Amino acid sequence: MKKLITTAILSTSLLLGGCQSAYYGAMEKVGYHKRDIMVDRVEDAKESQEEAQQQFSSALEEMQALLNHDGGDLESAYNKAKDEYESAQDAADDVTSRIDKVEDVAEALFDEWQSEIGEISKASLRRNSESKLKETRRSYTQLVKSMRRAESKMEPVLTAMKDNMLYLKHNLNAQAIGAIKGEFASLQTDISGLIKEMNKSIDESNKFIASLENK
Repeated sequence: MKKLITTAILSTSLLLGGCQSAYYGAMEKVGYHKRDIMVDRVEDAKESQEEAQQQFSSALEEMQALLNHDGGDLESAYNKAKDEYESAQDAADDVTSRIDKVEDVAEALFDEWQSEIGEISKASLRRNSESKLKETRRSYTQLVKSMRRAESKMEPVLTAMKDNMLYLKHNLNAQAIGAIKGEFASLQTDISGLIKEMNKSIDESNKFIASLENK
């Protein structure tokens, strides 16, 4: 339900000026606060990583099928592998976009939190809020580091895939396929490492969401 509200209010906020501050302000008016947006965006980033894991695995499978090709329509097998590579690129772009959005709302949330702490007159309450802010910042910093670390492992894999796809495009024959078989083991290792890093990031996302919802 919240995401439906988000979509509707987003359209309004874009009309107001097309900036994030207008968006957050519009959301506040319907009782949907930056903390809520933060939870949703971390969840979205986590889901995009899960989708990317599946897509990179699918791309690897299609490349393996192409390399093991032993007859039939070689071009059709190539096109399947190429389509999966392009889908992996799209998935990687989505991961980056989602992480960027997490960072944007986090900056707005923490700025607002810090500002509002100064408005608390009672010292004990102010200290308690400052402590929670520091704790949340630490948890968030760890989360983003994990997300960006996983993200950084996507580009080398995509580069290797692109190189292989372009090479095969120019030399689509059994000899060309044989020439890149030696690189396949390295690609498998890289994708396995990528998936492990994404799993760590997904775990960090779950922990962060739980901690934010309990505050």
